[in-house]
Parts: sequence; C-alpha cells; structure tokens
Amino acid sequence: MLALLPGFLTGLSLIIAIGAQNAFVIRQGLLRQHVLSVVAICAISDAALIFLGTGGLGTLIQSKPSLLEFIRWFGVIYLTWFGIRSVRSALKNHSLNAGEGSAMSISKVVGICLSLTFLNPHVYLDTLILLGSIANQFEGDRWFFALGGALASLAWFSTIGFGARAASRFMSKPIFWKILDSIIAAIMFTIAITLAFYDF
Repeated sequence: MLALLPGFLTGLSLIIAIGAQNAFVIRQGLLRQHVLSVVAICAISDAALIFLGTGGLGTLIQSKPSLLEFIRWFGVIYLTWFGIRSVRSALKNHSLNAGEGSAMSISKVVGICLSLTFLNPHVYLDTLILLGSIANQFEGDRWFFALGGALASLAWFSTIGFGARAASRFMSKPIFWKILDSIIAAIMFTIAITLAFYDF
C-alpha cells in the first residue's frame, strides 16, 4: 500500500487534465458510441506504457531524442487535422445528437483513439519517463507503484467515459454539441501549438 497509493495519486494527477485523449473519451461517452472499447484502449495503453517505463524503457527513450522529435511533429499534424475536423463539425447546420447520426465504425474509433494516445509525446514523458522513474525509487515495490498508476488510469477513463454516457440524455440540444466541438477544437489546436514549441 505504501507504493500502490502514491502510484495511484501520481497517475491521477498526471492524467486528470483535459487533453486530446480525454476530450475524445468524453465525446464518445456523450455520443454513447463504443464507450467500453475507448475506455479499455486508453486504460490498457497507459498501463502498458507505465509498466514498460518501470521496466526501464523510459531510459532508452530519453537516449533517442530523434524518436520524440518524429512523434512530436507527427502529433502536431494529426492534432491540427483533428482540430479542423472539430471546427467543421461545430459549423454544420445539423449538429450532433447523443443518440443519433454521425456514428463512427469501431475500427475508425479505435484508430482515432490509438492515434490520440500514441502521437502525443507527453504521454511518453508522463508514463514511460516520469512515472517509470518515480516507480524505480520504490525499488522492490516499484511494480506496486506502477499498478497504482495503471489503476488510476482505469478509474479516470471509466469515470469520464461512462459518466459522460450517463449524462448524454441531458445533452440533446444542438447548441451543446456546437460548443463541445468548439472546445475540443480549441484543445487540439492548443496541444498542437504546445507540442510544436515544447522543449523536450
């Protein structure tokens, strides 16, 4: 417990900010489309990265700055495209409703979810490098710290995904979706700009 709880709290503090990945999870929850798949992908991806970081992969990543640079610019392009897509959605005459239309196939949802997860260099800094480094300070109990971080990710994504799904019945007004898509676009553009100028 001495390692599990700090791992949980540290993981939660890093993931709780509303970023590109979280915004997508909330949006899918509100649309009630493939929520379980999205939550599972995000939680499993984070857990895998946290455990890999605890196992020492974070140190290897730090020694390959060119890899982070490649991910950075690919991520900037992808997030910019996603932001433009959200702006176009917000400007449509027929905005989205929680229970109808604009349903994406499971393969498309999985592709977007994986892209928003792995094309953001910050996910590697937070999980592989930061959480992995902190976990190794606990030496023999480092895997309990990693487990705590993974459980925090699962708890957070489940909360925002299924919480949004439960609230979706109250979000049927078209103006809500226009505002949501505008906020998502702003988040995507902000993260893209931050990535472009961030000093890794």
